[in-house]
Amino acid sequence: MDTQTTMQTLSLAPWLVATPMIGALVLLVAGRRTDRWGHWLGVLASAATFVVGLVMLLDMLGTPADQRVGTHTVGTWIDAGALHVDLGFQVDPLSMTFVMLVTFVGTLIHVYSVAYMDHDVDRRRFFGYLNLFVAAMLLLVLADSYLLLFVGWEGVGLASFLLIGFWDGKRENAVAGKKAFVMNRVGDMGLIVAMMLLLATFGSLSFGTVLPAAGEGATAAGQGVMTAIGLMLLLAACGKSAQLPLQAWLGDAMAGPTPVSALIHAATMVTAGVYLLVRSGPILEAAPDAQLVVTIVGALTLLFGAVVGTAKDDIKKALAASTMSQIGYMMLAAGLGPIGYAFAIFHLLTHGFFKAGLFLGAGSVMHAMGDDVNMRRFGGLARLLPVTAITMGLGWLAILGVPPFSGFWSKDKIIEAAFVGEGWRPWVFGLAALLGAGITAYYMSRLFFMTFAGRRRWRPDEGSGDDGAPVRHPHEAPRLMTWPMIILAAGSVFLGGILALGDRFVTWLEPVTGHAEHHEPVLPVWLLMTLTLVLVVLGAFLAFRQYAVAAVPVEPPPALAVVRAARVDLYQDAVNESLVMRPGQYLTRALVYSDRTAVDGGWLGLAGGIGRLGARLRRMQNGYVRSYAATMLGGLGVVGLVVWVLAS
Repeated sequence: MDTQTTMQTLSLAPWLVATPMIGALVLLVAGRRTDRWGHWLGVLASAATFVVGLVMLLDMLGTPADQRVGTHTVGTWIDAGALHVDLGFQVDPLSMTFVMLVTFVGTLIHVYSVAYMDHDVDRRRFFGYLNLFVAAMLLLVLADSYLLLFVGWEGVGLASFLLIGFWDGKRENAVAGKKAFVMNRVGDMGLIVAMMLLLATFGSLSFGTVLPAAGEGATAAGQGVMTAIGLMLLLAACGKSAQLPLQAWLGDAMAGPTPVSALIHAATMVTAGVYLLVRSGPILEAAPDAQLVVTIVGALTLLFGAVVGTAKDDIKKALAASTMSQIGYMMLAAGLGPIGYAFAIFHLLTHGFFKAGLFLGAGSVMHAMGDDVNMRRFGGLARLLPVTAITMGLGWLAILGVPPFSGFWSKDKIIEAAFVGEGWRPWVFGLAALLGAGITAYYMSRLFFMTFAGRRRWRPDEGSGDDGAPVRHPHEAPRLMTWPMIILAAGSVFLGGILALGDRFVTWLEPVTGHAEHHEPVLPVWLLMTLTLVLVVLGAFLAFRQYAVAAVPVEPPPALAVVRAARVDLYQDAVNESLVMRPGQYLTRALVYSDRTAVDGGWLGLAGGIGRLGARLRRMQNGYVRSYAATMLGGLGVVGLVVWVLAS
């Protein structure tokens, strides 16, 4: 059953999820017999899903704006008492934006992986997991209820666990996968509690029922309940999108193959939290306190990730810190309300292209440098890897926000929106966003110059490979790897400007996010743009002086305390261990001890006492008639004594 809309392709929505899921099932169930062609099946499944999504997108573009929201219901999923949940798919501009991002970027990553994983004996299984990841993410963004969204949410968590720990022959890789899995389960509890509160408040988990009634829910159930729901949704988003305080897993997730990093950071997992909050916008608007906390978390995380990125020598972990910071920008925008929803998704979309390109470029560098990730042992690679250098350079300019690259059109809009408001908020949030832009320019320029500029800090064919040292013989990646990078680089250059023209992307999302009234920031727009560009130039120039002109030491030099802290992620693991892990261990041990001594000990003690009593009574059964006669005589004596006492 479909809702009232003129979209002719609404019924294709289930195939967006089914196509990659079928690919995953074939690759994972058929086993080794698909090794020779399984990777191409994975590519085909992802590409076919993109084609289906493109057909639906073109149909939606030809539909009047007020009819671009539709739900395709497959049937009843759960019908238990007051709980009724349909198996339905929500098709609207927001979900279709994610469909196109996931399938297009995901397909390019699949193609890249064919060459990148060429020598891996488990390449077929890897592609099965990639298809599973795409299917789970599409289910998440197409679900028409929080409960069905939760199924995709957990599917994304499972796929990330399998892919991060894909090379589980090394213990640290398996531990990284487990760390991501456990920290995301903490966030999942937030979504579970939020669904409980939603069901108790609105009697439904369907978007079509809950979101329109969110404002009334604040009046009927009380502001406190709506605030609790908003905070629980934020907790869920923090887990998936690696925001404070659940951000520690993201850097360790680099243990997986590089295409996994690109998929997680650009098109799937970390974007899920932003989607959840923007989709739940009416709930946040009904809970201003929770909305403020969302903005605060975003502002803190964008600065946290930026500071960490300034000190990372691992090229992939530097990009991971960058993702944490850029998602912080999106969270900040989502917390600003209707004025920021479209900008959050706009930046998410442009970020998907340039961050995927940067990660795939990092994989190309690793391919050339024997899987080495230490940028201090790179340098001077631009002439040997020209395509990689150019494509990563375009992604670098995009993330810096240099006009007219994509990041300029999306991130600068978030900075502008952060300066809108009254009182202290525009100054605190706006200055945080502005400062983050300057730090981003520094650490991303540091990454680019340490890798491609300056003197070579390596020797050709250095290392034998037998002692574990990487074998370096820099060369450009094969075409299956470079063509996806070129396409993503083109998106990094042109996508932002195309979508920003005439505010077409903001208008595109209005059927979901609503029309936001334009408000002038506390500082003139021209001044904000100038300040942002000045900070970007200063950050890039400082990095150029340090890492392109000056000699870069191969070993990290002594540094200030703040730099040492940034090298270890501002002690986030130590803080988590002290505040959560160790107290959790002590609590668990105390409960186990109490269970063994009080619960088990009490019942076992009672059983032991009965057993000892029985043993003593068994001694009376000795087989001698005279003993039995004496016992009987004693018993008769006792009975007689009792009778005599009662009679007297």
